[in-house]
Amino acid sequence: MIALAPGLIWRPAYFSREEQQALLDDIRAVLRTAPLFTPAMPRTGKPFSVRMSNCGPLGWVSDRDGYRYQSRHPQTGAPWPAIPQRLLDLWAAVAGYERPPQACLVNYYHPAARMGLHVDGDEQELRAPVVSVSLGATCLFRYGGARRADPTRSLKLQSGDVIVIGGASRLVYHGVDRLYPATSTLVAGDGRVNLTLRRISSGD
Repeated sequence: MIALAPGLIWRPAYFSREEQQALLDDIRAVLRTAPLFTPAMPRTGKPFSVRMSNCGPLGWVSDRDGYRYQSRHPQTGAPWPAIPQRLLDLWAAVAGYERPPQACLVNYYHPAARMGLHVDGDEQELRAPVVSVSLGATCLFRYGGARRADPTRSLKLQSGDVIVIGGASRLVYHGVDRLYPATSTLVAGDGRVNLTLRRISSGD
């Protein structure tokens, strides 16, 4: 366990290769019910470079109407499938928060995809951290401070790594600048899957 900043914790190689494969199989089952879709930026409608889906009672979506959590897949209209038990166990082990996650965002990165600096700030319950799992290709993860203009640092996240964003770092800017080629032996096509567990509200 490595503290990158107060509340920002890196757990390298948290999941073994066998556990990564089992978790990826869990996510493939999720995607059979809730297929990947391409979100769009509010107002402009510009598509994200990542595709995404969700599992849990709520799912995060983005379109011309804005960012929000909702209970149903935006294309199929079906409820999101349940969060796999392996991810619930991870949350219980590392989150330090008494209630379970309400959403797990599934992001799929193709080799050229990236995620610009952003804050996970659409949740009401900011006492709960964000717990993130990397599967597949190694990425360059960048993080900064509470303002977009704050200085940033970078590190390589490998398959099986976990990041916890909480405490004083709950609203820091962070993103993914690039994927490294020929680093995935888990996800086909040298892709990356990122799983982000979140608690939305303090109540039931």
